[in-house]
Amino acid sequence: MPVPVYAFTGFLDSGKTKFIQDTLCDPRFNAGERTLLLICEEGEEEYDISAYPYHHVYPEVVDQDKITTQELEALFKKHRCERVVAELNGMLQVGAFYQKMPEDWQIAQEVMFADASTIMSYNANMRSLVVDKLTGCEMVVFNRVPVGADVMPMHKLARALNRRVGILYEYTDGKMDYDEIEDPLPFDINAPIIEIKDEDFALWYRDMSEEPKKYKDKTVRFKAQVARLRKEKDGFFAPGRFVMTCCVEDIQFMGVPCKYERSDELRARDWVMVTAKINVRFHSIYRGIGPVLEALEVSPAEPPQNEVATF
Repeated sequence: MPVPVYAFTGFLDSGKTKFIQDTLCDPRFNAGERTLLLICEEGEEEYDISAYPYHHVYPEVVDQDKITTQELEALFKKHRCERVVAELNGMLQVGAFYQKMPEDWQIAQEVMFADASTIMSYNANMRSLVVDKLTGCEMVVFNRVPVGADVMPMHKLARALNRRVGILYEYTDGKMDYDEIEDPLPFDINAPIIEIKDEDFALWYRDMSEEPKKYKDKTVRFKAQVARLRKEKDGFFAPGRFVMTCCVEDIQFMGVPCKYERSDELRARDWVMVTAKINVRFHSIYRGIGPVLEALEVSPAEPPQNEVATF
């Protein structure tokens, strides 16, 4: 049986401990399950197990950076637990911890907490850590929001990195609001030909990757660089662009397999304008189902003003 892991991320004093405490006090979440509580970051708040409806919660302070898979397994078995609640260290990458988890541990939910008064500063100075937490979470809670404050900068920050994330604002007067701001795509998905502007490539690529069926049988036109598929036979190439999510260290090429009979005439890294029909089927590049293009026209193009695409 998979072991559910409830992960709570965010920076110091962002409200993680208080939320976990309140959650474990709720009988709807704490119905007596034996819970391993991993504390990877100690703040001013402390856990009060005596307040829980059931006391089968076993806190363990661990060093997130040094803990091993074997040690995690030992802690779980020590208390004969059924699930894990983890308060993760905001100054460390969450992926490194996930890679250490035992094979039968699975993330059931990941929630990020952010102090409205400091998150934009963190984003300006520690962008990679903010990106790390926002891209993987199912929900982000912006707390300590001043009453009447403009939430749009926080909304844009979250949506730029994770279009599916749920957003909750917790105001200083105790009121809570779910984000209901609509984010229309900057291109018309129902147009006869979906025209992708140079500055919208990263957004389009991510949206199509996340919801490929939405694009099935549609036609798209975009500017891209030519890339070869090492394991693909003649008749295919992968038009795409280098995309930067947060900083130069994370720049990577994002391309889509594309069937094109004259692909052998193309030179790697040349810029082209591609008009193609979008199919959704199995391809080895995805190790599963994903968007696969069928070129209708491929013509030479000038490089965009910014060759590296961003969100």
